[in-house]
Amino acid sequence: MLNIGASARPRRAYVAAPPDTLLFFAVASLVGIGLVMIFSASSAVALVEHHDVAYYAKRQILWLIVGLIVAYATYRLDYHKLKAWAPYLLVAAIVSLLLVLVPHVGVTVNGARRWVGASSVTFQPSEFAKLALVVYLAATLAARGERIVSLVKGLFPLCIPVVIMAVLVLKEPDMGTASLLVMIAFAMFFAAGARLSHLFVILLATTPAVIVEVLASPYKRERVFAFLNPWKDPQNAGFHIVQSLLALGSGGIFGVGLGDSRAKFFYLPEQYTDFIFSILGEELGLIGAFAVVILFIVVGYRAIKIAIAAPDRFGFFLAIGCVSIVVIQAFVNIGVVTSSWPVTGVPLPFISFGGSSLIVNLIAVALIANVGRGQRVTEP
Repeated sequence: MLNIGASARPRRAYVAAPPDTLLFFAVASLVGIGLVMIFSASSAVALVEHHDVAYYAKRQILWLIVGLIVAYATYRLDYHKLKAWAPYLLVAAIVSLLLVLVPHVGVTVNGARRWVGASSVTFQPSEFAKLALVVYLAATLAARGERIVSLVKGLFPLCIPVVIMAVLVLKEPDMGTASLLVMIAFAMFFAAGARLSHLFVILLATTPAVIVEVLASPYKRERVFAFLNPWKDPQNAGFHIVQSLLALGSGGIFGVGLGDSRAKFFYLPEQYTDFIFSILGEELGLIGAFAVVILFIVVGYRAIKIAIAAPDRFGFFLAIGCVSIVVIQAFVNIGVVTSSWPVTGVPLPFISFGGSSLIVNLIAVALIANVGRGQRVTEP
């Protein structure tokens, strides 16, 4: 029998890789589209409320500058250091979520207390919580290894911080972000090799509590029933969805033209935040909306490629978690505005107005690119 020595076997090596050009192009395109659409979608509201049609666009540019600085610093950081910081980041995220619920500390807007800060400068801790959870789960999953296949010793302990965060966010109330935390965690568990039967058991066990929470809240119950049949009450419970669909439908294939939206003139609520995709579809048509969807798919594809070639397990899970933050939220938002998902207050990454969301998503992409700096290759 031929004896093949160790030197003849393929071996893995790690090489410094240049930044992923396609990932950078897709994210830059989304950010650029976002700035243009924020200016267009918010112009009417900005003129009435602040006497400046570019008020929200200017603020978004300032947040973008801050986000790019933080993202570049994140890209240059040795991401392995985050493994040691993971427990502290998790605790900080939970404390910040608790602070939101403290009277006179949390800032209330439209009946929801989701921000901390003062005056016009506020921060949304639930956005930071997504990043903290991803870093913590990535570090824990990397250390846990094959134990993830065990429900009691592997998977269940990891669900505890997820549930704590989701419950705190749900109290704000923010059912959309709470559900995102769960979906991001499940995506990471699945990538780690958790058994589908175990994930299903956990989902089944939490379903009764979710149903009770929804039915006990008139606000949440109204939104779910409106999703099932928005045309039953188009002036009240189904108003958001109906106006969103009317805006999308009026855009046709090519759109009514950039800046020529009619829905933004106080017909469609949250037109430059949660429902900005409706304005985009109205002005740029099916072609513009489809282009945005393709860009998010490109981000997801390139991020997964980077994760697969990651130099270690921590990098793999970190990249998977960060791309889940961006892509899952994108398709939940698009699902809402197309009436494919119950109305939840989650912004469209890189495109909706909002400093906290923009900065967190830029950091998430920077972490993915950071992992991509050391790519794994197989040498003969």
